[in-house]
Amino acid sequence: MSFDEKYTWGFGLIAVAGYGVYLALLLGQVDAAPLTEAAYVPLMLWTIGGAIAAGMLLTILVSMAAPAEANKRDQRDRDINRFGEYVGQSFVVIGGVAALLMAMAEWDHFWIANVIYLCFVLSAVLSSAAKIVAYRFGFHPW
Repeated sequence: MSFDEKYTWGFGLIAVAGYGVYLALLLGQVDAAPLTEAAYVPLMLWTIGGAIAAGMLLTILVSMAAPAEANKRDQRDRDINRFGEYVGQSFVVIGGVAALLMAMAEWDHFWIANVIYLCFVLSAVLSSAAKIVAYRFGFHPW
């Protein structure tokens, strides 16, 4: 398994785990009050920051486990990475359009921020899944 594939597995898991922690903490603080009144901003910032830190730590650990492979990329790795990023970007666009429409409709900031965050996570998961499938089952550029 190449360095990029190992990192992709970890990146996908970090995205899912980070969002899961965010949802658990967010829903854990809601009692009888409406969801839009929850203190979501600190939770979102901390879980995003934690995911970034976990990604950095993952890169360091994977690099330490196989230092010879750390910066070794061939054309196939670059093509798979580009393909996965293109596939994942669809959710960034969907999130941007959804946030734009929600802002125009004057929805609460809570919903706009959470849709953007969810689409970033879905983008990371979809991108990771596309890369993993390409690594596991072959990649045939068009």
